[in-house]
Amino acid sequence: MEIHFIKLYENGNDFIVIDEREHIVIPDDMKGQFAAIYCDRRFGIGAEGVIFLSKSEKSDLRMRLFQPDESEAEIYGNGIRCLAKYAFDAGYVKESCTVETLAGERAISMGYKEDTFTATISMAPLKFDRNDIPATGSGEYDETIESYKVYAVNAGVPHAVIIVDAVDAVDLGSIGPKICHHATFSEGANVNVVERTGPDSIRIRTFERGVEDETLSCGTGAVASAAVVHKLGLAGEAIDVETRGGPLTIYLKDGGAKMEGSAVTVYTGRITC
Repeated sequence: MEIHFIKLYENGNDFIVIDEREHIVIPDDMKGQFAAIYCDRRFGIGAEGVIFLSKSEKSDLRMRLFQPDESEAEIYGNGIRCLAKYAFDAGYVKESCTVETLAGERAISMGYKEDTFTATISMAPLKFDRNDIPATGSGEYDETIESYKVYAVNAGVPHAVIIVDAVDAVDLGSIGPKICHHATFSEGANVNVVERTGPDSIRIRTFERGVEDETLSCGTGAVASAAVVHKLGLAGEAIDVETRGGPLTIYLKDGGAKMEGSAVTVYTGRITC
């Protein structure tokens, strides 16, 4: 048996894409285990998640994403752009489409600007209430954890956001797991440290739940960070976000967000079982 795959990355986040539009390649009860094996960077292909592309009854495409800890993510902002590039290059979609995810349907506009593939994703409605994050207590989230003032928002997945003077001065490997798995977050939360670099620009670093480590970029983390900074009156509605893997632009309006960025194909391959 041969399993065909394609590997893509966006801002340093890399993903394995398995095309299941015509038939199931990996049984549902084995998808998490498959991700654990092949996301391994020493003994597998190496990736931050495996994206399974399939047909949808209500959208143009359906996306499921499994992480190295075998969990299924609601949505992955950078991963959905990789999915969009694969589908666009394969001729499954044109300049716009919709994608079904566990976090709801997402609209995408995409295309090439010269040789660079760029996609703009309509992200999940931003939710600041603790019940929607989810987090314990009532009202909007504002806690002090590990001596840091922590805000939180659900941007498709739960995110904790900390505003600091310099992101490189933060020991994210130490505080990330403590905040991510703090008792106030019933399902855990990604952790973002944010540094303002201009009137409408920020620099961020993100510790990701499920990956359990810092990643070079997180799309929903960029949205969450921009949303908190904007809500606090520290930036406008269009915010440039610098991640360790590269730039993103977040557009905020009427409680919603759009994320613009690129995606790159690395290689195609096959696994012989």
